[in-house]
Amino acid sequence: MDRTAQLTFRPAAREVVYDPGPAPDSPHLRAARVLEGNWTGTSTVPSRGLYPHQWSWDSGFIAIGLRHLSPLRAQTELETLLAAQWGDGRIPHIVFNPSVPLDAYFPSPDFWRSSTAGRAAGAPRTVQTSGIVQPPVHALAAWLVHCADPGLSRARGFLAGVYPRLAAWHRYLLHRRDLGGGGLASVVHPWEQGMDNSPCWDAPLARVTPAPARSFRRADLTHGAPEDRPTDLDYGRYVRLATDYRDRGYADGDSAFAVEDPAFNALLIASEHALARIARELGATGTARQARAERLTGVLIDRLWDPAEGMFFCRDVRSGRDIRNGQDARSGDLIPERSVSGLVPLLLPTLPRHIVAALVRTLAGPHFGAGTPLVPSYDLLGEAFDPHRYWRGPAWFNTNWLLDRGLRVHGETERAGALREAMLDTADTSGFAEYVDPYTGAACGATGFSWTAALTLDLLEAKVADATNEAKGGDLG
Repeated sequence: MDRTAQLTFRPAAREVVYDPGPAPDSPHLRAARVLEGNWTGTSTVPSRGLYPHQWSWDSGFIAIGLRHLSPLRAQTELETLLAAQWGDGRIPHIVFNPSVPLDAYFPSPDFWRSSTAGRAAGAPRTVQTSGIVQPPVHALAAWLVHCADPGLSRARGFLAGVYPRLAAWHRYLLHRRDLGGGGLASVVHPWEQGMDNSPCWDAPLARVTPAPARSFRRADLTHGAPEDRPTDLDYGRYVRLATDYRDRGYADGDSAFAVEDPAFNALLIASEHALARIARELGATGTARQARAERLTGVLIDRLWDPAEGMFFCRDVRSGRDIRNGQDARSGDLIPERSVSGLVPLLLPTLPRHIVAALVRTLAGPHFGAGTPLVPSYDLLGEAFDPHRYWRGPAWFNTNWLLDRGLRVHGETERAGALREAMLDTADTSGFAEYVDPYTGAACGATGFSWTAALTLDLLEAKVADATNEAKGGDLG
């Protein structure tokens, strides 16, 4: 019986007194039930109503939590996603479940037309997907999943199976998506970065003519309050970008929207570090990947770090572009919006100490740390701040989990401990909400959200491990 079954199994009336397991109403049990309820048999949906398919970076975070319940299910989660990889190496941001009605989610498979529009890019023929991507957290997730049960992983050939696909994924991002010419990957749609509605996209999106409102139907408004979701104007621009990308056969390089984002690239670098570890586990040296991760950290600093502001910023590589004359300002301009994305590079182990110190100061300062237990998704003092609207201020559990991990990487354990306790408390009291008001912790979006439950489990397990190590008088690694 795996840990999921142990947690969700309803025992007989007589308990085993020497091994009582989790309390009947414990956060462990509630989180496990969320993941059990959202499991489809081969993957986990983010939520049954609003997001009824498999999402790419969701599955990465979900696998990180699932490894504590069932390493086999965690491995299956990633294998299912990677089975939908395109021939050019991209991992699509949605893998569609054919049993879900088309009108349950928009954009649906008949919008993306992956098997036909994506044929030149090697889209799979046996499964329908979207044509855009999401942040590359997958190699990091794969390494953590392996570490949860190395014996099972080796017996199944888990790492040997996923490594070539993850390597191809990174090649795609580092070569096909270096649209700014500086060595970083660019996103070509706000949905790719994951923080879909961030104010960071307002200026680049202003150049995009929105699709007519009558040309699409917003299924998201069926499950969420309009004041919490993107505006119709922004959604029309999202649809226009996706339509144009599809109609170009998902060819990279010509999008009117191309942005180098710090969180997206930080996760790519963190996953390069993880790929180096996977390579060593498989018998290679991993030195080339380790060197690449360290080099990319330097590129990230050169391209996106602002020492005066003490954080990283997005770069709009299309700013100054004259589309009519085919001229392209390859470097572009930094976007002057403070987003949690600019703090996520704290995750990287080889950041210079002065940059780490500046990020920690910014994290604790008035823009992100003024009276909010969790770190908001956007500048508390920004003109566009809204505590409830999607990615324009609410706190999200995956970004806070990344910041907790980054703080611990750099020895900021006291600050990380306070953040972890706030996450655990808020996740449980909000019903494992998709996101929350950063001041009050009030639930927004969907409840019973998979990555919130999964990362809660990861934090709970880490808390137990820390307490055990402390009781034994030291860190046992």
